[in-house]
Amino acid sequence: MFTILVVEDNADMQELFCTVLSDGGYRTLSAFDGMEALDIMEKEYIDLIVADIMMPNMDGYELTKSLRQANYNIPILMVTAKAQFEDIQKGFRAGTDDYMIKPINVKELVLRVEALLRRSRISSEKKIVMGSTMLNYDALTVTIHGEETMLPQKEFYLLYKLLSYPNKIFTRQQLMDEIWGMFSETDERTINTHINRLRDRFRNCSDFEIITVRGLGYKAVKKS
Repeated sequence: MFTILVVEDNADMQELFCTVLSDGGYRTLSAFDGMEALDIMEKEYIDLIVADIMMPNMDGYELTKSLRQANYNIPILMVTAKAQFEDIQKGFRAGTDDYMIKPINVKELVLRVEALLRRSRISSEKKIVMGSTMLNYDALTVTIHGEETMLPQKEFYLLYKLLSYPNKIFTRQQLMDEIWGMFSETDERTINTHINRLRDRFRNCSDFEIITVRGLGYKAVKKS
């Protein structure tokens, strides 16, 4: 499940965007300005940002520019009432990937989000290759030296998430929210069980290993 950050200071618009995107199958987080958005991005992995322009503290232009200067390639869709060509030009020069002018068609918003994810190769490839190991998201399979193994869904999603971002630490709560859902009543110990199963399955794999970071969570690392 992809995570989209909605940055909008109008509470009603923020709720509308989050609801529509959630109905479209995305996990959503929200912020009321650019500063809050940056704080969230320090704790969460975000696949795409939908951002208003006119916001307090840090507007959409400043947010986009700061992310590009920090070498974030995350897709950004600006949604704003500012319809002048100069405003649109400023947005693209700041580094936005797409631009929608209010009032917008929320169905079009979802289509544009899908297109941006597709163009960024997040949703189109859905494959990870690490040495002799290949994960195929659509088939839920892990192939090592030509030998294919089909994993249970939750195990595969957990491994795919960890291997998508080598060396990045994910807390147990982040993994629970991402894979089991934010409102799941599943115990966090379930994560430990799935991690142990993955370690057992791939204990002889020479490409990666899953490390426990005491007090924080887990990360996948490439074996040298």
